[in-house]
Amino acid sequence: MKAPVVLIGVGEMGGVFARGLLRVGHPVFPVTRDMHLAEVAQQAPDPEAVIVAVAEGDLHAVLQAVPAAWRERLVLLQNELLPADWEQHGLSPVTVISVWFEKKPGREFKVIIPSPVFGPHAGLIQDALARLGIAVRCLDSADDLLHELVSKNVYILTTNIAGLAVGGTVGELWAKHESLAREIANEVIDIQQWLTGQEFDRERLIHGMVQAFEGDLAHQCMGRSAPARLARAIALADEAGLAVPRMRKIAAQANAG
Repeated sequence: MKAPVVLIGVGEMGGVFARGLLRVGHPVFPVTRDMHLAEVAQQAPDPEAVIVAVAEGDLHAVLQAVPAAWRERLVLLQNELLPADWEQHGLSPVTVISVWFEKKPGREFKVIIPSPVFGPHAGLIQDALARLGIAVRCLDSADDLLHELVSKNVYILTTNIAGLAVGGTVGELWAKHESLAREIANEVIDIQQWLTGQEFDRERLIHGMVQAFEGDLAHQCMGRSAPARLARAIALADEAGLAVPRMRKIAAQANAG
């Protein structure tokens, strides 16, 4: 029997990974919110990998509590993820997948574009998701991963923030409000550059965002997290001393309404 994979977080996304792992022969050891990681590690001290599939808001508490035996086996998949999120906990190496498929309650997953992955367990993740028909591409370097994470952040934040202003789908956003989308995307890139200390090819990032739009033109711009994402973006801009005038205008309009 193959070694088990520990799955921290057994929600919609965690369920997809569990199915794929079971299909490639890895038992899955689920960890729910009321379980203590140190106690679980005593029962599963030598897993093949430890997938952290919790919500973004729960990530840092989990990373802080990761037992020593698991620290080099982590797989992360959260949105709005950057290297500083795991490096601040002294975690390296880790495997990271930028998830480009959607899973809603009561519905099968929907692939938008292939999901890039990098790290020691990239092959395992690629094989497991391939069994479900989910396309995954393995990256060559940490620099490639950073670009992909920033690209996903540009997509998420631009569409969510624009959605607060104009609603609709990503296809409609680009067809009817391209200038707005570009303005917000560039403000998002300003924040991402400050967070990472790196400069990025803006047109390459915007081109990647448009490719993702084309993968699902009917995808709604604004989810439940949109107001919180805008508030976090403005708070980061304040910390960085960035103007982000379009974001502030949208926030003012939302508060006035």
